Amino acid sequence: MEQLHKLDYESPIGVIEILGTTEGVCSIMFSEREQAENSKQVETPKVLVECFEQLDEYFKGVRQEFTFPYNFEGTNFQKTVWNALTEIAYAETGSYKDIAVSIGNEKAIRAVGSANGKNKLSIVIPCHRIIGSNGKLTGYAGGLWRKEWLLEHEKTFKSI
Repeated sequence: MEQLHKLDYESPIGVIEILGTTEGVCSIMFSEREQAENSKQVETPKVLVECFEQLDEYFKGVRQEFTFPYNFEGTNFQKTVWNALTEIAYAETGSYKDIAVSIGNEKAIRAVGSANGKNKLSIVIPCHRIIGSNGKLTGYAGGLWRKEWLLEHEKTFKSI
């Protein structure tokens, strides 16, 4: 297996740890560390630098879609759910049921929720855009306060 590289990004809502190979990013997760531990270096793979720069543009409100290469690591069902999540437009929301219906398996609501919780590509695979069918915020690995911040951030920059 190809060596994993790490790059930290200091976002307005905490340190984001980016992991990947020279081929693609495989994890973008919030860390509970107070500050970034490493920065871009000469040997940092180009794809991690692209991810870093695109996250920076996202947080500055000038990027709504991500184009760097990334790799899903999961079951076929999880990958199907994660692909469906990418169809939820910037600043929009959906529910587990919406995703279940969109993948043609409306009874798989709980399985969709489970797959959503295993997403390792925060923000890029926008699991933060999933809310309860009652309109309330539901769990988020990065914390509900971050989910709320991300949704408000996207609403602020939607029309730009």
